[in-house]
Amino acid sequence: MYRSKVLFGAIWCWLCFSFNSFGQVVKPAITDALSPAESVHLNGFLATKLSEDIDNRLLAQDVDRLIAPFKLENRTETTLWQSEFWGKWFTSLALAYKYNPDPRLKATMNHAVAGLLATQTSDGYIGNYAAEHRLEGWDIWGRKYCMLGLLAYYDLTKDKKSLTAASRIADNLIDDLNKKDGIIVTKGNYRGMAASSVLEPICLLYNHTGNKKYLDFAQEIVRQWETPEGPHLISKANINVAQRFPKPKNWYSPEQGQKAYEMMSCYEGLLELYRITGNETYKHAVEDTWANIKRTEIDIVGSGASTEMWFGGKALENTPINHFQETCVTITWLKLTQQLLRLTGEAKYADEAERTYYNALLGSMSQHGAEWAKYTPLNGERLPGSEQCGMGLNCCIASGPRGLFAIPLFMAMETAGGLQVNYFADGSYKLTSPKGQAVTLTQHTDYPKTGVVNIDINLPKPEDMTISTRIPAWSAKSKLIVNGTEINGLQPGSYAKIKRTWKTGDKITLEVDMRGRVVQTGTSFQSAAIVRGPLVLARDTRFESTALTAVLRPVADKNGYIDLTNLPDNTNDDILLLCKARFIPESYTEVPKGPVDITLCDYASAGNGTQHSFYAVWWPQLFHPDGN
Repeated sequence: MYRSKVLFGAIWCWLCFSFNSFGQVVKPAITDALSPAESVHLNGFLATKLSEDIDNRLLAQDVDRLIAPFKLENRTETTLWQSEFWGKWFTSLALAYKYNPDPRLKATMNHAVAGLLATQTSDGYIGNYAAEHRLEGWDIWGRKYCMLGLLAYYDLTKDKKSLTAASRIADNLIDDLNKKDGIIVTKGNYRGMAASSVLEPICLLYNHTGNKKYLDFAQEIVRQWETPEGPHLISKANINVAQRFPKPKNWYSPEQGQKAYEMMSCYEGLLELYRITGNETYKHAVEDTWANIKRTEIDIVGSGASTEMWFGGKALENTPINHFQETCVTITWLKLTQQLLRLTGEAKYADEAERTYYNALLGSMSQHGAEWAKYTPLNGERLPGSEQCGMGLNCCIASGPRGLFAIPLFMAMETAGGLQVNYFADGSYKLTSPKGQAVTLTQHTDYPKTGVVNIDINLPKPEDMTISTRIPAWSAKSKLIVNGTEINGLQPGSYAKIKRTWKTGDKITLEVDMRGRVVQTGTSFQSAAIVRGPLVLARDTRFESTALTAVLRPVADKNGYIDLTNLPDNTNDDILLLCKARFIPESYTEVPKGPVDITLCDYASAGNGTQHSFYAVWWPQLFHPDGN
């Protein structure tokens, strides 16, 4: 008997073997290096954020309003994207239920699926486009999200109606394309990236059904990418994502090839096809593009894109940028990074996902989780996004929780030879050992407020295996202790792999370097910022009498480290980290004034309190002609 543990949805799909409704078995060519925890129970700050978003966003959603556009009498759309909202919200709901199997979530899912299935017509179509306008605009994109939601429900419940419905959506799409011209990359905007991102659920359907029609369709989509009309996602994988195509006359148009969100969604699907086929070209294209995005686009808080497009933003992050860091881009960057972590087990992906999660992702979430920002600047204010498509929400509000619930089951994961600790948060993590034993790892920590993490191991019988613990790339000084014995040779940006006979009562203690670090950037003018652990810090007008425009130089040592003093949070705003640092103010006198204390908070909390405030991550530094 094969042991199957599959977690489908917009966030991940782990496969050893997958049984489909017809009794067939699909064996993937590639097995992931990591598989998610069986269950997680978090405490503290993150637990509160997750709970608030369940209550104030996911369960507060008017489900019937999401379903209404799909009803036959409402199928009149020609251009807009109402059909994405159900799937984005639902895949968030499924991930939340996987983390916290709350009966309220299950009842809501049941109602949402029943309502959606009731709109499926005899041809298999679920959508809101007028018959003569199918395949146009965002029609295929919306079908994608419906399939992802139904597959997520099938994973949780094994309800065959949802799998059958998803298959019928796919069959109808293939039929519609064949009746038209068979070309998907000319449908909708962005060189077919929105439409052809349907690759992801098509691959997942093949895993579930073994129906070769879906594999053939997936491979045809990828073939079309490299045609003249396509986005060239494989052949241009080594070209900067902002420079793959000329800037179009119309920014939001079929000719636009730099659309960030849709591009990464296509690469998520390509990784699923890699798992099925083992074609290394697919994997290399994703890895090369990910590295390029990180190098040229991703800013200090772990996101990017302006007006929803790649634009070479890393070099410009300290300048005012139009519509910076769309939350949908943040979520998809996090999801793609988590996909690569699951596939490879490499620490660089965990490092990057942690930065995005604690900064850009949490920074786009309102204080108690009811809203998600559309854009989040590095210097400015946090504002809710506008409603879209008359639906009472926008794409980022629907999508935000998909990122929030992406991390918990990835914090501690299973490997072929043991367990791997990727992230640190107070809580318990239930996993299975290589010999099939139930293992519980319990983390005791207030990370990232401080850098000490204590891990207790509990398992029925002693077992030989490897427990790997991430040593963050930013931690120049780390200490790892197992049962009182220090482990030597730790390398930042890697995993400390401890192979031994583990037993109940064993303890791991990790101490990471939480010194403040001054970061500088800029070409035409220099700006400075401060980072502590994974957290980017910010000035906030809630705490300052000094104007944010004041020029302040951080008082750092020759290696760029700055002393930070933690402060109590007396704001009632649930701030993750509040601290103070010393700065030299520009006094415009021959002799500058002495240091002043400035209060800082973590970026996600900045401008995100009950009192509206402005904040700044980057602070301008004085230009001196001698270059010093």
